[in-house]
This record gives sequence, C-alpha cells and structure tokens, in this order.
Amino acid sequence: MRSKRVWAGLLGVEQVVVESVRVEPFGSVVDGGAGAAVVVSVRPAAWWRGRCGRCQRRCVGYDAGRGPRRWRTLDVGTRPAFVEAPAPRVRCPQHGVTVAAVPWARHGAGHTRSFDDLVAWFATRLAKTAVARLLRIGWDTVGAIIARVMADADAAVAAGGGDRLDGVTRIGIDEISYKRGHKYLTVVVDHATRRVLWLAEGRSKSTLAQFFALLGPQRAARIELVSADGADWIFNAVREGCHHADICLDPFHVVKWAGDALDTVRRQVWNTARRDGSTESAKQVKNARWALCKNPDRLTDRQRAKLASIAATNQPLYRAYLLKEQLREVFAVGGTAGAALLDRWLDWAARSQLRPFTELARKIRTYFRGDILNTLTHRLSNGLIEATNTKIRLLTRIAFGFKSVDALIALAKLHLGGYQIELPGRT
Repeated sequence: MRSKRVWAGLLGVEQVVVESVRVEPFGSVVDGGAGAAVVVSVRPAAWWRGRCGRCQRRCVGYDAGRGPRRWRTLDVGTRPAFVEAPAPRVRCPQHGVTVAAVPWARHGAGHTRSFDDLVAWFATRLAKTAVARLLRIGWDTVGAIIARVMADADAAVAAGGGDRLDGVTRIGIDEISYKRGHKYLTVVVDHATRRVLWLAEGRSKSTLAQFFALLGPQRAARIELVSADGADWIFNAVREGCHHADICLDPFHVVKWAGDALDTVRRQVWNTARRDGSTESAKQVKNARWALCKNPDRLTDRQRAKLASIAATNQPLYRAYLLKEQLREVFAVGGTAGAALLDRWLDWAARSQLRPFTELARKIRTYFRGDILNTLTHRLSNGLIEATNTKIRLLTRIAFGFKSVDALIALAKLHLGGYQIELPGRT
C-alpha cells in the first residue's frame, strides 16, 4: 500500500490525494502542547472539486479564496495533526459566492468530520475537563462541534426520507430553567420511545407553536395524548396545534395544588393561634409542617405523633390534611373508581369551609376536571419528562462555558434524543 494512502487512513479523511507530510512546531510541552504537529497537505479528489460547500452542487469557480486552510484532524499517536488544502471559492446559483466543499469536513468547520464525530462521542461519556484536555481544544469549541454534528445528523435523517416525528402519538411537554434571569427551554418528549423529540429556547405559546408547525397538520392529527402541568401557555398551544388530542394533567402538580392549599390553611391556623395568644398551639402547628406535607408511608414515629395530636386538637387543619391525602388517593386508584372518587372529593372540598380548598375545588371543576379524568383513564403523567429535565439540569452544569444556547440544546439532543454517534473507523 502506498504511504500516501496510509496517511489518509490514519487521519480519517477520504476522497483526497495526499501531496506531502511534514512536522511543524505546535504549542509547548509546558503549556500542555505536544511540541510538534503533523501537517498533511492534500487536495480533494477530482470529482469533489468545484462544489458548493452548502448544497454540494457543481458550480463555476470564482477565485482562489484566502489561500490554504487547515483543519484539525485525528491525532497521529501523541501528536496533533492537521489537514492542509487550498480553499477556493465558487459561485452557487442558490447560495452565491461561497467556499468550495471539501470531502473531509463540514462547511464552515475548522475540524474534520472524523474529529467532530470523535468529540461528540467523547462528550456523551467523559467529563468536560477530560474531553478538552484529551483532545487539546477549548470547551466552547466542544459546544460548537456538537451543534454541527447534531445539525448534520438531522439533515441526514431528512435526506434519507426518515422522520423523527413520524408515528408519534403520545407526547409530554414541560419547561426547564437553564440559566439565571428567567431563561427557559421548552422540552417535548415521546412517551413511547422515551426520547427527546424537540427543544427550543423560550417558554411561551409562540415557542411551543413552533413545534406544532414543524409537526404539520397530518402528524399533529395523530397525536392522541399530551401530558402537561397546568400552565396556560401549554394548554393554549396544544388546543390550537392539535385540538383533538386529550390533555392529561400531571398528578404531581394537582397534588401539589392541594399541598399548597394545606400549607395556606396551616399558616392561617398558626396566625390565628398567635393572635389569640396560644403560643404553645402556634408552636405545635409551625413544627408540624413536614408531618403534614410528607406521604404517610414516609412519616417518622415523631411525625405520626404530631399528626395524631393535630387530629385531636385542631380539626380544620386535620381536615385539610385529609383532603390533600384523599386527592392523592384519587390518582392511586385511577380508572372509573378514581373518577368517582374525584367527584366525591370535589363535593367534600366545596363544603369543607376551608377557603383554599373551596377555591381549588372550583378551579378543578371549572378548568381541569376533564384533563384529570384523562389522566385517570390513560395513566399518563409527566414523570418521564420530569426525569428528562433532571438529566438536562445535569447537562446544563456540564455545558457551563458553552457560548450559545444552541450548543446546550445540541448536547441535550445528543444525550437524550436517541442519536447513535459512532466512533470514526468503527462502521
């Protein structure tokens, strides 16, 4: 085998003609560099020349560009390596004057495809410090590379006739904060495949409308169930984007409403006891917060004793506690029995003489009863998307140093979107 062909294989580049190989100074040993780098001068194979870097269409030449360019590629042993080649420009009928395509790198990239794919594979398995040190690149560069790889993967799926959104019938929608200053991502997951379908910056009806616009009327018509919390912007966007779909209200958020109502009653009882001069009673109510909020099966003996004392001495507060637990039982039972239990709970809460619960009952009966019935029937919750959000929070910490939210979105898609990034040379 000719040595030039060997060099092309070592560097992970294809469709090239190797012209020369040389060693040049690179960084310093003190700075963590290798001291020298391998530079391989190449030119694209004849049939690759004169193509638009964006659409790969053959075009007429325009000029020689700004001279030779370099692309970082796979290391040769312990030495960093670069591919060097001319970068002429062509005139594309669609994209105008642009740099000609090269077979070894994505358009506008400073790294070869093999190097990009290696970075993306490592990013899902190593800590950011290890990736940056191993590959001798900055962490913000990692973010830019991941964004390129994900965009290329999506384009490849579309070009191959694939459709990541096809066949989706049950989705979950939620938002997650990724930065201080009320910076949010909207997240959509597929309950069937348990993967992230779509992410976008923002938390509003218009943001979510972008997903339904991407989905299109035909695919939106196949959506049967949508799990969500009680956010108005999600409900409004779903009713406009796929109005025939049933919304399943997340049980955790409904029970949280009851927990908030219980805490409001507790504070009211505490304030009343303080005003009446019942210092001991006020102290008992204040210290019972966790006993009232926790699930019964997680109570300690001391907390059980506090609940028993409240049951004996403070009927309004204990009634509020029972209302909260009874609403939790509605979702535990589910189905037709759960629906009947929900109606009885609404009647009980409405006549409980506890204002926070009478208001909650009115809110549920007016706006959310049908959505809760859907949840009881289909047993669909936001548990999957909450678990996904927990993983995204971890990725947000990992992505600290990325300069754009697009890089964070790409990292989340890479980890959670079901993409299969292969190591160079393994396919």
